[in-house]
Amino acid sequence: MSKIIDARGLSCPQPVLMTLDEIKSGTDNEIQVIVDNEASKENVTRAAKSKGCTIKEITNDGDESKINILKG
Repeated sequence: MSKIIDARGLSCPQPVLMTLDEIKSGTDNEIQVIVDNEASKENVTRAAKSKGCTIKEITNDGDESKINILKG
């Protein structure tokens, strides 16, 4: 089971901060972040990689992107 962070409608840096908080304190090994703009997708992906996480998959559905992150 993965933790889901719904960051739709939020602008950066909020999606990044929510993701980093979950990486730091969450207990789930997998995190799914849902964003609705390209800048948030790129920033969340970059932030997760900088913390040693692996981007398992990114799926795009219209304006939404789902970023599946595995904690490193």
